Amino acid sequence: MAEKIVMLALSPTMERGTIAKWHVKEGDIFSEGDVLCEVETDKATMDYEATGSGTIRKIIISDKENVNVGDLIAIAADKDEDISSLLTESEIKGKSPHDSVEKTEVRSDTGTDLTDRKSPAVALTRLPAGVKASPLARKIAQQKGIALSALSGSGPGGRIVKDDVEKALQTGNAVKGMNTSRVSSEKDSIIPFSDKRHVIAERLSASKQEAPHFYLTVKAVMDELIEARAQLNANTEKRISFNAILIKLVAEALRRNPQINVSYRNDATVQHGRIDIALAVAQSDGLVTPIVRDAVHKGFQEISDELKDLIKRAREGNLTLEEYSDSTFTISNLGSFGVHQFTAIINPPNAAILAVGEIFREPFEKKDGTVGFRSAMFMTLSCDHRIVDGAVAAVFANDLKRIVEHPVVAML
Repeated sequence: MAEKIVMLALSPTMERGTIAKWHVKEGDIFSEGDVLCEVETDKATMDYEATGSGTIRKIIISDKENVNVGDLIAIAADKDEDISSLLTESEIKGKSPHDSVEKTEVRSDTGTDLTDRKSPAVALTRLPAGVKASPLARKIAQQKGIALSALSGSGPGGRIVKDDVEKALQTGNAVKGMNTSRVSSEKDSIIPFSDKRHVIAERLSASKQEAPHFYLTVKAVMDELIEARAQLNANTEKRISFNAILIKLVAEALRRNPQINVSYRNDATVQHGRIDIALAVAQSDGLVTPIVRDAVHKGFQEISDELKDLIKRAREGNLTLEEYSDSTFTISNLGSFGVHQFTAIINPPNAAILAVGEIFREPFEKKDGTVGFRSAMFMTLSCDHRIVDGAVAAVFANDLKRIVEHPVVAML
């Protein structure tokens, strides 16, 4: 019996996904547990495993195409089974989310309509009405100056896909209908949201709207910590990162102030028995927050080694769901970017996030009245006022300041 293969939600926050690579082709037989394709979710690239067995009769969504959760991506059926009704159904629904012509009028200073909201991230010449093409096909055609209206599509319902454009280029049948040299770089460009950016926008908007934020900033003198780190690295083969030390010290501060290690849930406070600290890591299209679990019971070297692996795989998009979900506290460190001080939006379900700036040199007055120089760093705590009071946050911030300023004494 013919069956639909639809896009599944491979993470709790996933609403859309991109087919990174199909591992099967039409005509292939698969079994339960086989990896059918790789899917780029809002956080990472994950395997799509078959929930049953069958034969791939038709692939609806090609590599690099985006699709909503629940939408049809392929059809499985016996070799000689009629699947025309399912193909017709997919055509009626638009084949894929990309076939819908959803326009947002964007005009240049001269009033020219520039873009289709679902088009590629370049300044566009508007395509003729009625041309059905995948986003990737549109992008390649735009870059190569090809008129899509002159091509025949091999996709469902005659949709033009990447292979059609590339074939036209190879055979010399491409019709130059859009001269990209005429597209001024001064015109606006529309950059569609990736799945990851879409989820980031929704989650952080909800956090800012639902959680009443308040902020506390402390300045810590960093000379002792810098010296302590230098001594640690002088006696170990592998260097201990600053972020690893920071995670350990924050974990100690949370142990002493458990009222910050909480989450809001249905008009109640969840007091976490564990201390799982997430670190914001930048990616090309957003960020992800890999988590060091049970940080308070781990040493500096263990945290540093674990963090190095997590950051590497986070940037490659290879984290598992468990490695970036359900933290109890988050750190965002922009010091390496030269940021002096900033505030951060709380990362749900946490009740607080620590924004860490760069280490800088500043003059100060010594006890004898002379002027000296020291290293310092700003830390700004963002808190959810529904479950964290100002005085509680102030005690935590000052405890953390003392721990950072005197790490050796604090860890005894």
